[in-house]
Amino acid sequence: QVQLVESGGGLVQAGGSLRLSCAASGSIFRIDGMGWYRQAPGKQREWVAAITSGGSTNYADSVKGRFTISRDNSWNTLYLQMNSLKSEDTAVYYCKFYGRTSYGGSNHDYWGQGTQVTVSS
Repeated sequence: QVQLVESGGGLVQAGGSLRLSCAASGSIFRIDGMGWYRQAPGKQREWVAAITSGGSTNYADSVKGRFTISRDNSWNTLYLQMNSLKSEDTAVYYCKFYGRTSYGGSNHDYWGQGTQVTVSS
């Protein structure tokens, strides 16, 4: 079983910074991509940032220049450095690994439970 656990969320003032972590456990045979999503109350979940197995990154326009996605070399932990936080960044942040648990299997999304980020203004 694959388990993803986010941490690092909290309450910060606008303009502040937070660093989110996502620790993965379990057997993932191949990880093709990792990313962060967020969901604000009453809104649909939106994509925030992604990093591919090749190391390339991409960001939603709303966070570009402020957020940085990264991973450790073991591929077990995903990070999201969030700077210059705005009130509109308030949401539950979820990490996602995209991959498969066995050779020849199909890719699936593996989600964490989320961590709350609240930005006060």
